[in-house]
Amino acid sequence: MYNLIRRDVILQKKLIITFIPFILFFIIMDSHPALIFLVASIFIPFNAYAYDEKAEVNILLNSLPYTRSEIIASRYLGAIIYMLLAIGVTSLALFVFNRPFTMTDISIGGGLFLVFAAFTFPLFYIFKQGSITMVVIVSFLILAAVGPAFVRFLATHLTAITDFIVNSSTSFLYAGATVVVLTLYALSWGVTTFIYQRKAF
Repeated sequence: MYNLIRRDVILQKKLIITFIPFILFFIIMDSHPALIFLVASIFIPFNAYAYDEKAEVNILLNSLPYTRSEIIASRYLGAIIYMLLAIGVTSLALFVFNRPFTMTDISIGGGLFLVFAAFTFPLFYIFKQGSITMVVIVSFLILAAVGPAFVRFLATHLTAITDFIVNSSTSFLYAGATVVVLTLYALSWGVTTFIYQRKAF
């Protein structure tokens, strides 16, 4: 399974060179640190899926001595590993450019990435290859554009939830958010494994 995770980096080694300029663009544009951590985390995992769509690599993967469960596990575990590496590199870049950030920014960016991955990873095995990458990119841009406004709308109209959040301790909110995010990610992992095991290539 380690080799499957390592494969994504090897296949994208030329593209990874663009990772730093990609992150620097968002830093220079004075984007919110949480957003920078989010887009940095997305870079490698979603590029790997886009590459596999073009190369139809699933046919090759299924001819190798790996079970389908291991192939999906490498995707989900790899995404977490790449997220942690991306957060490390992004933190260093923000420090070099004297841009302040907090652990809350890291938590929000990482959490949003895991939630976005949880909802989109199964789509790569549900829809026909060659079309889903664009759907995911457009979905991300839409969420990035309307997400803050949607949160403000909920905060204004769902006062009971807003009051509950305001009156809850920070540690309780962090713990609750962590449980929700990890549960979604685990459910997505299970759903994707179920779909992939029954898919014909």
